[in-house]
Amino acid sequence: MSRSAARISLTLTGWLAALLGAAASACAPQPQSSCVQAPQALLQPAASTPFSLLAAPGASALPTAPAAAEPAGGMWLLNAFPSEQVARKYGFSPTPRWLDHVRLASVRMAGGCSGSIVSPDGLVMTNHHCAHHCIDQLSTAKKNYVETGFTALASKDEVRCPNMELNELVEITDVTQRVNAATQGLTGKQYNDTQKGELSKIEKECASADDVRCDVVSLYHGGLYHLYKYRRFQDIRLVFAPEFSIAFFGGDPDNFMFPRYDLDVSFVRIYDHDKPARMQQYFKWSAEGSKPGELTFIPGHPWSTSRDLTVAELEYVRDQHLPGRLLRLTEARGVLHEFAKRGPEQKRISSATLFGVENGVKALKGRREALLDPALMTSKRAAEQSLRARVAADPALAAEVGGAWDAIAAAQHEAAEIRKPMQQLETGWGFWSDLFGCARALVRSTQELTVPNETRLREYVDSRMPAVKQQILSTAPIYDEFEILTLSLSLSQLREELGVDAPIVKKIFGKQSPQELATALVKGTRLKDLKVRRALLEGGKAAVDASTDPMIELARRMDPDARAIRARYEDHVDAVVKKNSELIAKARFKVYGTSIYPDATSTLRITYGEVKGWQEQGHEVAPITKIGGAFERATGQAPFALPASWLSAKDKLNPATPMNFCTTNDIIGGNSGSPVINKDAEIVGLVFDGNIHSLGGDYAFDASKNRAVALHSAGLLEALDKVYGAKRIRDELAAARGK
Repeated sequence: MSRSAARISLTLTGWLAALLGAAASACAPQPQSSCVQAPQALLQPAASTPFSLLAAPGASALPTAPAAAEPAGGMWLLNAFPSEQVARKYGFSPTPRWLDHVRLASVRMAGGCSGSIVSPDGLVMTNHHCAHHCIDQLSTAKKNYVETGFTALASKDEVRCPNMELNELVEITDVTQRVNAATQGLTGKQYNDTQKGELSKIEKECASADDVRCDVVSLYHGGLYHLYKYRRFQDIRLVFAPEFSIAFFGGDPDNFMFPRYDLDVSFVRIYDHDKPARMQQYFKWSAEGSKPGELTFIPGHPWSTSRDLTVAELEYVRDQHLPGRLLRLTEARGVLHEFAKRGPEQKRISSATLFGVENGVKALKGRREALLDPALMTSKRAAEQSLRARVAADPALAAEVGGAWDAIAAAQHEAAEIRKPMQQLETGWGFWSDLFGCARALVRSTQELTVPNETRLREYVDSRMPAVKQQILSTAPIYDEFEILTLSLSLSQLREELGVDAPIVKKIFGKQSPQELATALVKGTRLKDLKVRRALLEGGKAAVDASTDPMIELARRMDPDARAIRARYEDHVDAVVKKNSELIAKARFKVYGTSIYPDATSTLRITYGEVKGWQEQGHEVAPITKIGGAFERATGQAPFALPASWLSAKDKLNPATPMNFCTTNDIIGGNSGSPVINKDAEIVGLVFDGNIHSLGGDYAFDASKNRAVALHSAGLLEALDKVYGAKRIRDELAAARGK
């Protein structure tokens, strides 16, 4: 989304995903298969794409940013990286070739995480929590890989993840001139419809095959538009994952804290035509890892930041958006904890979702606390007033741009007025169910495919349909008990928010209670059968319209109301904000040039920093922890209980081996799974968290305290070797280093 959390998510990614801002699947069950809702697709390419960062006739890269940018901060575009600034501070200047290599060795996980290619045979390193849903979906009551860990002893033991997709960015093209030409002089609905149509045209022209994804990315809130072309991989297989108890050692109490002692890692492999994919670009490994003061880079895919939002937008996020999300997540946390107490199987099937909910509660609290800080809002108001004063001093610029801030402020009032029905009906908060998500995807995709590509809802344009089909045809299991639980909860919240007398509430419920309706829907639907879903998808609109499946009927019944509120939002909020944000971006460019980086957009960025601790209440926080500290911290009780594999390997492990470390790199959600690399583009660590001060990083970066938290490469190798005996992975990493 181009305006971060100030906008209501329109992607059909499910209740939890909508609340967290990342993809989430409700996990699940038996020999049935599930419609786990995938996040709105990112777009991609063919293996033959040229090895160049910015391509296409007339394409022009942004000028390298000058030294005016904030020190050691910034989520920089790889085609606008401040190499000279880095050279002045650290004596190393990344070259275009170095940046190209980093780009092609980095991958985006379509669920909202990052990863890195670490061997020519498609081995990818990411976090355990980024692969948690895959690990959970592959588990059964008899084999709980979340609890015991997973190691593929041979290639034949690598198991396909039901819903995982990885994207490799192979080309970036500047399409700003084309997009602006299409919308020149337009406003309101006409502007929005025309722009969406042009973006769909550009993406369709680019996405020449199902293994190619293309996405027009709005940068600087409409100041620039770049076409990102990706190579899409959907056959991803699990290779290794440790036990959850060491991957998330310390649990929620240690979350967003430091020091840490976590082995939050998993390895998956990209397959192409049923064989390990041959990758030309991959990161080699640094066995020693980083030392205090050493220069570090983190390439990854930060979800979104709100550092350039107007004050009115930030106030809407603080006063309207975040409180609603926090309330629902808090309610969900309590319900999930009670569900887990029903028995070991209930605990297993809800663990991944509970992990996401607890993480979300802590993260969103941190964001809201940042916006409640008077100092932060004072600085935001001062910066906005300064830019507005510069605009007012230029009569021509003032005539064109001067009213933009007030127009966006008015749009926030409209957003507040329609927030509840928009969130409940269109964003999907009221329907926390994988089965409903599948039904809605079937209803909408088959309907949208009957109209021209340029006029469809954006998530169903041709370039994004492969991701929609993957969602519908997912083989992940579903548990009826869990589906009834989550759907009952969200339907109760929908009725409470919209009121029992609202026509749409009566249309959805009739005379049934939330529990009765959820039970009837889950028990009565046949969408748990992959053959049924496939037949509906292949039968198209006629088959879906004729279906009497209760989930399909519910999706059809509420769709007109959801579309209506979406149209109101797009025409009166989204269009106004996008158009006027473009004007503000124009003013920023004139005043500041491109010396500032754009807000994060879930696309590839790179940050630079160094291994460094910070001062906390008068005490120095050391930047590196050691393996021995994990045993000292262990109590034997969750969440500070080490798994049996670690306890039995204690005497083999070198307690002085670095385990986790922190850096001054500027990261945020979405950077989970990002590699930490040195100037030689070698892996020195794996990002898995930030410290408590990083939670306000959505709105501002404080280099004195904001820290990225990572697993040290030496500690990972020590564990692979001495705890898990993962010789095959160690040998593959060593062989890659030697090539």
